[in-house]
Amino acid sequence: MGRNSEVLKLKVLVLVLVSLDCSVAEIWLEEKFEDGWKSRWVVSDWKRSEGKAGSFKHTAGKWSGDPDDKGLQTYNDAKHFAISAKIPEFSNKDRTLVVQYSIRFEQDIECGGGYIKLLSAYVNQKKFGADTPYSLMFGPDICGTQTKKLHLILSYQGQNYPIRKDLQCETDKLTHFYTFILRPDASYSILVDNRERDSGSIYADWDILPPRKIKDVNAKKPADWDDREYIQDPNDVKPEGYDSIPAEIPDPKAKKPAHWDEEYDGLWKPPKIPNPTYKGPWKRKKIKNPNYKGKWKTPWIDNPEFEDDPDLYVLKPIKYVGIEVWQVKAGSVYDNILICDDPQYAKQIVDEYMANNREAEKEAFEEAEKERRAREEEEAQRAREEGEKRRRERDHKYGNRRRRRRPDPHDMDDYHDEL
Repeated sequence: MGRNSEVLKLKVLVLVLVSLDCSVAEIWLEEKFEDGWKSRWVVSDWKRSEGKAGSFKHTAGKWSGDPDDKGLQTYNDAKHFAISAKIPEFSNKDRTLVVQYSIRFEQDIECGGGYIKLLSAYVNQKKFGADTPYSLMFGPDICGTQTKKLHLILSYQGQNYPIRKDLQCETDKLTHFYTFILRPDASYSILVDNRERDSGSIYADWDILPPRKIKDVNAKKPADWDDREYIQDPNDVKPEGYDSIPAEIPDPKAKKPAHWDEEYDGLWKPPKIPNPTYKGPWKRKKIKNPNYKGKWKTPWIDNPEFEDDPDLYVLKPIKYVGIEVWQVKAGSVYDNILICDDPQYAKQIVDEYMANNREAEKEAFEEAEKERRAREEEEAQRAREEGEKRRRERDHKYGNRRRRRRPDPHDMDDYHDEL
C-alpha cells in the first residue's frame, strides 16, 4: 500500500511539472538593450550615401526613471532611421502572438514615426529601409496637431492592409508601452500601458477578405409589411358640436373707446382673442398598431465572393524585427521590445516597469522641464538685455545727429532777401 502511494505521488509530480512546462511562455525576442546588444542589431546604410541617414544613441535619455535602463534613441534631426535584429524564425500558426515595446518621445517630434516592424523572408540588414517588405507594422505616427495615429498594418499575400479603425497614440514625453495581441481565432487586442485601447477581429476590422455577409440589394419590403408603430384609433368618435367651436372669440374685457363715433367710425366690434376652449382641428387618437412588424431592414445574405481562409491570422514566418522611421526632430527612445506568445508575461513586464520606474520618470521629467523653462527665461532675459544694449548704443551714436537742426528753407530765403 505504501509503495502504491509513493508511485501515485510521483505520477502527480510528473503531471504538475509537465503542466508547468506547458505554461512557460515562448519568447522569441526580449530586448532591453543591455550589454551585447550591438552583436544583435545591424544599423542600415539606407539613405547614408545621400546624407539622409540618422544614427542611434545607446542611452537612458534625459529623464529616465532608471539611469541604467538604456534604450536606442534616434539622433540627428530630419533623418531616416533604420536598424534591425535577426531573431530565431518562428510562426504564429495555432498560437498567440504578442508584440510589445516601449517608446518615449523626448523631442517635440513635429512629424515622424515611432513604430516597429516584423519582417519575413531574407532581409539584407545593411540595406533595410522603407521599401523592405514587412509582415506587421505597429506603433505611433505623429505629424502636426492633426495626425496622432496608432498604426497597425498586416501583410497578406504580399499586400499591406491597415486597420480600418482610427486609433490614437500617446503624445506626451513619458514612456508608453504598446502591445498587440493576435490570437488563433483571428481576434486581436491593442493595449497601451496595459489598458485595452481596442479589440476586434481581423475579419471585421481589415479589408483583407470580402465580408462574410452583404446586404441583399435585390430584397424589397413585402407588400403586407406594416411598419406603422402607431395608428389612428378607428373607435374614436368626434364629439358632437366640436366643429362649431370657433378658433377666436371677441375679447370680453374690451370696451368701446370713449371717442368712438359710430356715425363716422362705423360699428365698433371688440377685438378677437384665441378661444381657450378651441382645441384645433379634430384628430383621432393614436394607439399602438397591433399589426406592427417593426421597421423593415434590408436583410443580410451570405456573400458569394467570400472565401474563408482559416489561416488569415497567420503571418509569414518571422525572422527579423526592425525600426524604420523618418523624423523631423529626433529624440525617441525605443526599449523593452518583446515578441512572445504569452500576454500575461507581457503584462507583467509593463506592470513591473510602471511600479518601479513611473514615478521616478515623472519626477525626472518635471525637473528637466523646470530646468528647460529656467534656461529659456535666462536666454530671453539675455536677449532683452542685449536688445536694450544695442538700443542705447544706437541712441549714443546717432543722438547728436538727431539733435542737430537742419536749416529751414524759409530761413534761407530770408537770408537771401537781406543780401
